[in-house]
Amino acid sequence: MKHDQSVTHTIGHLIDGRIVADAARTQPVFNPATGLSSSSVALADRATVEQAIASAQAAFPAWRNTPPLKRARVMSRLKGLLEENADKIAALITAEHGKVLSDAHGELQRGIENVEYASYAPELLKGEHSRNVGPSIDSWSEFQALGVTAGITPFNFPAMVPLWMWPMALVCGNTFVLKPSERDPSSVLFIAQLALQAGVPPGVLNVVNGDKEAVDTLLTDARVKAVSFVGSTPIAQSIYATGCAHGKRVQALGGAKNHAVLMPDADVNNAVSALMGAAYGSCGERCMAIPLLVAVGDAVGDAVVAGLKTEIAKMKVGPGTDNGNDMGPLVTKQHFEKVRAYVDSGVAEGAELVVDGRGVQVAPGHENGYFLGACLFDQVRPGMKIYQEEIFGPVLGVVRVKTLQEAMDLIDAHEYGNGTCIFTRDGEAARYFSDHIQVGMVGVNVPLPVPVAYHSFGGFKRSLFGDLNAYGPDAVRFYTKRKTITQRWPSAGVREGAVFSFPSNR
Repeated sequence: MKHDQSVTHTIGHLIDGRIVADAARTQPVFNPATGLSSSSVALADRATVEQAIASAQAAFPAWRNTPPLKRARVMSRLKGLLEENADKIAALITAEHGKVLSDAHGELQRGIENVEYASYAPELLKGEHSRNVGPSIDSWSEFQALGVTAGITPFNFPAMVPLWMWPMALVCGNTFVLKPSERDPSSVLFIAQLALQAGVPPGVLNVVNGDKEAVDTLLTDARVKAVSFVGSTPIAQSIYATGCAHGKRVQALGGAKNHAVLMPDADVNNAVSALMGAAYGSCGERCMAIPLLVAVGDAVGDAVVAGLKTEIAKMKVGPGTDNGNDMGPLVTKQHFEKVRAYVDSGVAEGAELVVDGRGVQVAPGHENGYFLGACLFDQVRPGMKIYQEEIFGPVLGVVRVKTLQEAMDLIDAHEYGNGTCIFTRDGEAARYFSDHIQVGMVGVNVPLPVPVAYHSFGGFKRSLFGDLNAYGPDAVRFYTKRKTITQRWPSAGVREGAVFSFPSNR
């Protein structure tokens, strides 16, 4: 790992509306396309995180009492600023994550859609009202803010996933402390500064960069009422358990191993085109990526493997700043070595490596980047490491089965249940698959069934810990507590006798 010793720029934190350096502990931030670093990120200690929490707590009363319409207008202004600065944000994402610029723009757009949904706050927070639930008695419910909330977000979507969280938390009247990934923090910090420019008051949104010390502080500090997390399953499970043990509302989205089912009647050419993006887009670093293709029947298996092999040969791998490239590097050298080891494991366990992306050639000047070409395995079987575990890289494995039910049994037996899809022209098969598969997000001829902003995102089994999904309608429920008020005004001057039976509306 190379580190440019001339580094002078340190990425700090945003606390109470100001950039805080706190450079006692730092970590280099690398450009994955070159393997070099020209900046570092400050790692917050407990005291710094507690300062951010205190700022959020102090800002809460005034922000809670700000009318929802005014909070929504802030989100409307933020949407415009994000659109105006899209090129800069995408460039920051690509420089630190490595994904191609077009993919970075796509990520940002999906985040902007969540900001737009948050601008509907006056409608989303109206509550419910019932008149005369009993004699001269009215009842209504309100969605009230929780207080200080927090989010812990992953490296693979540095702009989008934070925008799943804090815009909805803020329009619901909460304040927020965000702990983004320390691997690619610049776009997060820049967006938070745009939020201030849009009208978010100091202290309402705070950003602390850090590692486990920062995370542990957010999970154990009693002032933090709710925590949202997206990342790997072991960490998600630990965060859920720790947060709940400290009395917090916790939503922890974990890992995935998404299967695509290819039926004999499917349009193989269209399926191949869709699978190329689903498997290799963003270098496979998506929780909704397709790392496993289940071919129903050997004929369709042979056809799809041949089609994928042909299309992979056309792919261009290189730095994300080159618009001619289809796939950039993996995010870090450690992750590159981990994914490469999975490829080695697949070969050792007997899967057929049809396309070997190890040793891919890239443009001069990028030889030290973390590049791995698209890899394609055939004859993958349950029990193999490349079948069971989440790889999070450009590795697609083909599994062959004889029937749709056999394919569904494989999917249901897996520990993860995040996303899945089926390619077919048979409406009956598609309906049966959608109704019975034990997975949270299902696509029919759609390989990446990521819900739009006004639905909610989440999986089944060990892909989600908690009762509510991310963003959309579930976000309103997660970031608020419901209060129900029942009210009666007795007639003036009328004395009423005591009633000892349980009240009812009879």
